[in-house]
Amino acid sequence: MRPPRITSPWMKTVQAAILAVAVCFSLGATDASSRLNDMSHRLMCQCGCAQLLGECGHVGCPSREPELAELKAAIADGKSDQQIKDIFVAKYGAVVLAAPTTQGFDLVAWIAPFAVFGAAMLGTILLVRRWTVGRTQAAVGPDPASMDPGELARREKIRRETDAGNDGGF
Repeated sequence: MRPPRITSPWMKTVQAAILAVAVCFSLGATDASSRLNDMSHRLMCQCGCAQLLGECGHVGCPSREPELAELKAAIADGKSDQQIKDIFVAKYGAVVLAAPTTQGFDLVAWIAPFAVFGAAMLGTILLVRRWTVGRTQAAVGPDPASMDPGELARREKIRRETDAGNDGGF
């Protein structure tokens, strides 16, 4: 068996498609408007609406336009995304970030939902096991040898009257 030829028309088509996709992604990554859109969705509007800066839809919002202008200026100055975040955090506080950082106490915001979910799953499993164990013990019933003769007689009478022993139930 010989290896596939790289000069085959099929391989050239695949290589051209991969190159086209790579070029499209690299063009979008350096575009200032796409970077503005990306960064405006990482920051919160400070008007109190609890919406992303890029999504704030208040008519006459006093905070949106100044913050977007500040963001555009920082992008035009060539600042990195982290530098822009640091500038906004220094000016507005950590509440300007749409997602908490992964350092220090903010790490709890990432861990807590998974910990609560795990605890809820564990509690559910233990509860279902407890219900199941209780049900199987109740279904088996007490040992007939340990029952008093009056109770045995009563059960035998019920069995005869309902005829439950002949056909196995219903």
